[in-house]
Amino acid sequence: MRLRLYHHRDGARVAYREAGTGRALVLLHSLGLTHREWEPIVDELASRFRLVLPDLPLHGDSEDGPRYPYTPGWLTEVIAGFCTETAGPRPLVGGHDLGAELALRAVITDKLRPARLVLMSNRLHRQEQLGGRRRAWRTACRAAAVPGLDRVLAHGAKLAFSPSWGERLSARGNPAARDLVRHAMDDVGGNGTRARAWARFARRWPTEPQLQLLDAYEQITVPVLLLWAEEDRAHTLAAAQEALDLLPDAQLRTLPETGFLIAYDDPVGVARELIAFLG
Repeated sequence: MRLRLYHHRDGARVAYREAGTGRALVLLHSLGLTHREWEPIVDELASRFRLVLPDLPLHGDSEDGPRYPYTPGWLTEVIAGFCTETAGPRPLVGGHDLGAELALRAVITDKLRPARLVLMSNRLHRQEQLGGRRRAWRTACRAAAVPGLDRVLAHGAKLAFSPSWGERLSARGNPAARDLVRHAMDDVGGNGTRARAWARFARRWPTEPQLQLLDAYEQITVPVLLLWAEEDRAHTLAAAQEALDLLPDAQLRTLPETGFLIAYDDPVGVARELIAFLG
């Protein structure tokens, strides 16, 4: 895949990879990971789409400078600008976890007008379900704002999110998930600059229920696919079922024996559902 850079109007960079030809499809990855979350489905999708895989700000090769605000509004604006610039005014867009939340925010604020939208497992309008590691990560990120702690906590984050953790995110214990986490953590250890930027994000990203979405769903007129992993304990199927009743044009599909890393647990199933919905 070819590495490219998008520069937002304020100078923030988004690194992305591109593969295939045809209609553009942007896939936005989860919190803490990188574009490699989609690696198991790249070949299948690249045979039908021009696949655009960014690293979200604060992740991978993208922007991590602490001078940017990393608020929900700023992140949404950057991602909306990225999608429109790299994939056109009416792109196909999909996301998982944090990536899905950013795509959803961009659509309801009218910053992004995709032709079709795929939302994979995420919290939607519900409160974020903070597991032990993610809760510890958020606490550590906030503490990184204290002078002198940034580099120490960056080393601690790399130890906490070791490659073995990736395998536990897979309902099928896929060993390839180890490399996914190893790659995501490559530049974290001792990176005080990134730690300070993460501190900004952790303080400003909301964890409470996003109840405003319950009224906003009816305004989303584009076709929506809710693609859920049945064994993802962080993102309940009940939230997707509640959203399904409120979205004007939506369908819900679930994949059995899949966990948080849905593309690693069932790449054939994920690619099949995306192709069937996106055309």
